[in-house]
Amino acid sequence: MYEDDSICITVPGSTANLGPGFDSIGLAVNKYLSLKVSRSKESSITTSSELLLEMERGEENLIYQVYSGICKDYGVTVEPLHIDVQSDIPLSRGLGSSGSAIIAGIELANTIGKLSLSNEQKLISALKWENHLDNIAASLYGGLVITTFVKGVPVVVKSDCSTVDIVAIIPSYSVSTKDARSVLPASLPFMDAIQGSAHSNVLVAALLKGDWDLAGKVMKKDLFHQGYRAPLVNKWETLEDYSSKNKNVYGMTLSGAGPTVLLFVQEGFGEGVVQELSYLHCKVELLQVETSGSRINILETCNGDRCSQS
Repeated sequence: MYEDDSICITVPGSTANLGPGFDSIGLAVNKYLSLKVSRSKESSITTSSELLLEMERGEENLIYQVYSGICKDYGVTVEPLHIDVQSDIPLSRGLGSSGSAIIAGIELANTIGKLSLSNEQKLISALKWENHLDNIAASLYGGLVITTFVKGVPVVVKSDCSTVDIVAIIPSYSVSTKDARSVLPASLPFMDAIQGSAHSNVLVAALLKGDWDLAGKVMKKDLFHQGYRAPLVNKWETLEDYSSKNKNVYGMTLSGAGPTVLLFVQEGFGEGVVQELSYLHCKVELLQVETSGSRINILETCNGDRCSQS
């Protein structure tokens, strides 16, 4: 598959949790990390993406670390490469920037080293760098993923997910996962845990049925994380009030650990919500569910900043 030709790797971003689906539900979205890779006498990393201007350009780069680490794990040569990276996934905003980079590095090693890794092997490898299975599985598989571990082995159930408009409110500030984790309680009362688990179960059932109205209702009932993290997010109460009054908005959640907030909107009404929220001092964007996961193509099929599927 890869000889003297260059290759192109495209990985979607993701959101996770969707309210009570804490650390277990992921959803791929149509923001992308793309690599254009060619052989070189020495390794180099470049970008022209504004979101990546502060990205590490040497061996400290996360994509390169994953690529070289996987090659070493499987005993194949770490070949010097020129890697051009482009991305429209904002960093540290809860839209899966690190998860997509890790999957990109694994796909790169898998292609260069001709490893023929299964998706399960890719996930196990990814967990060395990222312990959030929901994000990395969404970027790898695409669509909706429900995830867990059984005896330490990752388990993923994928669904393509029914159509919905997603309005992302992306602040200019970031919140680190470490800080977002620090505000969570060490434990929950038993009855709260039961109720939170019930909400999560209904959320999964509603999503698999395509019942976004019900899914939106239980998103609001999360007991695991959003109530603790909401004070870290500007305009949370404003958006809660807006979503409760707009009949076309099913529900809202933090995207991952935040600070991005997502509104799930009836199909066809998302652009109107974007316009109504344009007064916020944030980037407000209309997103869609990305049903395809990571893709690898020969360079001649690449077009612009994103690679198309051959």
